[in-house]
Amino acid sequence: MTRFATETISTPHPKSFNRRAFLAAMSSTAAIPALGGGYAFAQETPEAFSFDILTDRMRAAAKEPYKAPKPVEGFLADLDYDDYQRIRFERDRSRWQDGDQPFRLQAFHMGWLFEEPVAIHEVRDGAVQSLGFTTSDFEYGGDVGEGIPQDAEMPGVAGFRLLSPLNRADRHDELIAFLGASYFRALGEGTVYGLSARGLAVNTGHSDGEEFPRFSEFWLERPGPGAQTVTIYAALTSPSVTGAYRFVVRPGETTGIEVTARLFLRDDIAQLGIAPLTSMFLFGGSDPGSFNDFRSAVHDSEALILHSRDETFVRPLNNPPRLASSYLGTRSPRSYGLVQRNRDFDFYLDAQAHYEKRPSLMVEPLGDWGAGTVRLVEIPSDLEGNDNIVAFWIPEEPTRAGDELEFSYRLHWGLEPPGHVQPDLAQILRTRVGAGGVAGVEAKSDRRKFVIDFGGGAMRELPGDAEVTPHVSAANGTVTEVVLSKISGTDVWRLVIEAEGPAGAVVELKAKLSGYGRDLSETWLYQWMKQ
Repeated sequence: MTRFATETISTPHPKSFNRRAFLAAMSSTAAIPALGGGYAFAQETPEAFSFDILTDRMRAAAKEPYKAPKPVEGFLADLDYDDYQRIRFERDRSRWQDGDQPFRLQAFHMGWLFEEPVAIHEVRDGAVQSLGFTTSDFEYGGDVGEGIPQDAEMPGVAGFRLLSPLNRADRHDELIAFLGASYFRALGEGTVYGLSARGLAVNTGHSDGEEFPRFSEFWLERPGPGAQTVTIYAALTSPSVTGAYRFVVRPGETTGIEVTARLFLRDDIAQLGIAPLTSMFLFGGSDPGSFNDFRSAVHDSEALILHSRDETFVRPLNNPPRLASSYLGTRSPRSYGLVQRNRDFDFYLDAQAHYEKRPSLMVEPLGDWGAGTVRLVEIPSDLEGNDNIVAFWIPEEPTRAGDELEFSYRLHWGLEPPGHVQPDLAQILRTRVGAGGVAGVEAKSDRRKFVIDFGGGAMRELPGDAEVTPHVSAANGTVTEVVLSKISGTDVWRLVIEAEGPAGAVVELKAKLSGYGRDLSETWLYQWMKQ
């Protein structure tokens, strides 16, 4: 984090995120709720545009009282869920189709849950032109079109998406979508939509009650022929904060997005969440739950990873019995993110959702973010349509009214983005949890068994009698047994831990392997809520 310097260039319970609705929007226009209020700019757009001009506008907006946007009226307000599912953008009316333009732009229709208009502008050579949309830009299936006036000008849109030749040179695939509050999702090569990012999280899982800022206005720089990147600017608005955002998007096997966020606080904020990520974990190896499901795992992400300056932490995700939080304190982290490491279809067996293709997302801070905490929030859920996992960075310094802050970071979306593993360390291949005691005899109901398999990295070639030492600890509980051994015929090392704790305790477990004067493995973290 840096205190703001202008760049010179020419509720206590977090709300869950409806993943199913968002994914439906990728093929139609059904989507997540638009959860936040906004600051309404005048319709007149300045002729000139730059990131600094947007910054000045948002700084000025933060000094004015917050004004909630007015919901749409008329036929847009009358659209229900079923109507909305039948509305699609006309592909042949995509913007930026001329010449060798590598990107295509499409808008999401307003209505149903999207009652607050979002404005979209195009920037060419530093000058702004509004991108207007009409009902002629959309296809209305069934009898929906009977109540829609022809060629009617839209007061705004719900959001937009960009397409590019991500997987094949002769076809424009979806690349990134901004839709609902400050949510956005991107794809790397060979992936399908899964977890999402947000512009900002305000008081998520905090007693002050969560606030959902929204991107109320966008400016897109028109890429030239053969461009490798596209630049997007956004105005973020909410009762407590305004922001000027810049996104530089580079599609690829791993799609990279360089983000610069300039924030202006109207009010004190108890918990400011920077670079927030939102995902879904219903059940899986580390937490199989009691779901009567033919699939062995259902999740968009399986673990939180944090690379501090001297250690790599891996925290398997849970679907907890009650709201849960984990706090990983560090200073200026190298990266953190939510990852899907298992890429085997047989692990999920879902021929429609294809969870093995969901992207991992790593956040790489740029510059010195100082001291702070990565917070993981896990929300109980019984539906895979609800996103119940949130992770974000909380700066240690208090965030007060009048503060001007700037954060820069890169987002890496893909099957194997930088930071999803630490190559020189043995990786945590899987975590399994069960009743304590010896298999085949009566279980020790007061104990819990944790089985962690490590493989690869520096331990790949070590023999079974190598001098490897497990380091295991528990907070709010007691470790009763630790056994480490190499599985015969493999390069996998298995660590078995048994622990106990008082009823109702939240036991925090930690384990890693070392030897020959160095850490040999990632550091395993786990939160056990004893019932």
